[in-house]
Amino acid sequence: MSGSAPTPAVAPVSRLVIDRNSPIPLYFQVAQHLENAITSGDLPTGTLLQNEVDLAQSLGLSRPTMRRAMQHLVDKGLVTRRRGIGTRVVQPKLRRPLELTSLYDDLNRAGRKPTTEVLSFASVQAVDDVAERLEVPEGTPVIELVRLRRADGEPIAKLTCYLPERVVTFEEAELADHSLYELIRRQGVTLHSATQTLGARNATPAEAKLFDEPRGAALVTAQRVTYDDHGIPVEFGSHLYAASRYTFEINLLT
Repeated sequence: MSGSAPTPAVAPVSRLVIDRNSPIPLYFQVAQHLENAITSGDLPTGTLLQNEVDLAQSLGLSRPTMRRAMQHLVDKGLVTRRRGIGTRVVQPKLRRPLELTSLYDDLNRAGRKPTTEVLSFASVQAVDDVAERLEVPEGTPVIELVRLRRADGEPIAKLTCYLPERVVTFEEAELADHSLYELIRRQGVTLHSATQTLGARNATPAEAKLFDEPRGAALVTAQRVTYDDHGIPVEFGSHLYAASRYTFEINLLT
């Protein structure tokens, strides 16, 4: 019985043809190709991938581009990286479909009446985390949109979004009767995927007052980056939800 390490998989990557004239970023072309290979079974769970240096060289790409492609797969839970071992496919047995809907749409479907109060609608300079998430240089003008969302008159969420100026062709008043995603899609932008991180913390005094909650009330936090069908970020959202009035439901499918 041999104790040698498994040979890294190369076949699915060798079939990838990079289109350098495409508007789709190079890292996203690689990530999509590998994701399709994983979900189709060409790269089954447990498969060890070539290291980033070898993959980058075989495709004629830079190592940062390949690293970014792999990080995209890590963020989606499709591969893991282990120092000294490499990158391995870990497609979960339980998967949930990603449905890109807004809170406005979710409330409408649930029979709740959503209303929106716009707290801020302004052009600001992208700094630190905002610039990184939207993949733009620091100082780039972006639109900061802050809204208080109510359901049947009760404050339920404070939604803070940062968007590239190119996707904001709507007026502030339109946000009262339409969801943000609806307004973005109207101009032909296809929302393709998103990554979202959930957390929790206690409300500050100002936040407790905004939500009409006791001081220190529990809040659910959510950060989401939404991408178009070219793999380009079109929204970075940092949201707060009143835990006493809102829960997230995830359907896990076999």
